[in-house]
Amino acid sequence: MGFLDMGILEILLVLVVALIIWGPGKIPEIARMLGKAVRTLKKATFDLTTTVTKEIDKEKDNPHQPGKNSGDKPTESSSVSTAEPRDEEVTSPRDR
Repeated sequence: MGFLDMGILEILLVLVVALIIWGPGKIPEIARMLGKAVRTLKKATFDLTTTVTKEIDKEKDNPHQPGKNSGDKPTESSSVSTAEPRDEEVTSPRDR
């Protein structure tokens, strides 16, 4: 069989129906749009694969650095606030 388990006759039938529905002027535009979409999808997939591969390689090179465990408390240079939330009562303008 051929493309997507479709034979030549089925592919020709689909092309003829497309030609009837959209006409000969629109088919090249539709094909161009589909080509651009496929190209964009391939590029995004390639970029994602490259990024994941780099991250995995980094993890293999530096499996665990001391002081970088998730259970460690943040240092003073961290921008994350470790202050306890206040138990103040919040009132809205309607409550006044």
